[in-house]
Amino acid sequence: MVNRKRNIQMKFWVTEEEKRLIDEKMAQLPTKRYGAYLRKMAIDGYIIQVDTTDIKEMTRALSAIGRNINQIAKRLNAGGSAYQADMEEIRERMDQIWQLQRRILLSQR
Repeated sequence: MVNRKRNIQMKFWVTEEEKRLIDEKMAQLPTKRYGAYLRKMAIDGYIIQVDTTDIKEMTRALSAIGRNINQIAKRLNAGGSAYQADMEEIRERMDQIWQLQRRILLSQR
């Protein structure tokens, strides 16, 4: 132990599912040693954290448009007429979606 390059031992516990996932990822690499793989991932691996705020906002806007369209379709199928206010709200929501989409795409550059 005195002449070891790596003289500090680290241990951690995993579930069976986590072990299976580690094994699957290790199978994609030429190494068969857990120590080498885990050391490499701990040092050189990286975590990707994506901000999905804009996408969630766009999803809410799409849901609102969907609800409006369903209400208009129900009214039309019942023999009623479409209201100008409904159409204007859909246009406004579509504008919101286009703005959100532009913002999302610009943030990816």
